[in-house]
Amino acid sequence: MVRVDTKTEKVIEDIALRNCTFVFRDRDHAGEKLAEKLKGYKKSEAYVLAIPAGGVPVGFILSKRLRLHFDVILVRKIHIPWNREAGFGAISWDGVILFNEPLLRSLGLTEEEINSCIEEEKEDITKRMRLFRGDNPFPDLRDKTVILVDDGIASGFSMLAAIESVRRRDVKEIVVAVPTGSENAVSLVEPHVDKLVCLNIRTGPIFAVADAYKAWRDLKEDDIMKILKEE
Repeated sequence: MVRVDTKTEKVIEDIALRNCTFVFRDRDHAGEKLAEKLKGYKKSEAYVLAIPAGGVPVGFILSKRLRLHFDVILVRKIHIPWNREAGFGAISWDGVILFNEPLLRSLGLTEEEINSCIEEEKEDITKRMRLFRGDNPFPDLRDKTVILVDDGIASGFSMLAAIESVRRRDVKEIVVAVPTGSENAVSLVEPHVDKLVCLNIRTGPIFAVADAYKAWRDLKEDDIMKILKEE
């Protein structure tokens, strides 16, 4: 069963998966399930833009099932210096920078430390841009529907950076499609998009994207390159 929020008509979830764990076999399976909910875009001029690393296999399967344009969009968490698993904001390949202001205040970082963290992520994005895109220009998205895909949203800030990046390109419609997400992240992202598909929404103080998948592993750059070469 799919629920559409009748107040906004923007958030679509599979209510049977609410607060469940290990609901997808792997990222490919998650992409297939998302494609079922986005059939209305099949064979359209929409672009699927996947966030590396985990969003690439999900977005690739989604684009193949719906026969849509496929590409990647580079965004990175701005990592907390002493905790590489967490971030206090996000940055996009084209310079969008967003901060989780309450968290940032609580961390007590100096301006110099914040700038150092940002520069580190910029360097990583530049490296990944060369690797994943080479000399290929970013697609012209003017008046296009853009479907932004990741394998899940925990805080939502990386997705917000991607949203702002494509919004600046005069797109027609922004859709976020993720297999799983925290309720807080869904609430954060929803006001900024035209539609949000998140099949497995979970509440509670602790959320891990990996908990939605029976088979989970961190993807390496070689894994992403293999998928991109299939495109």
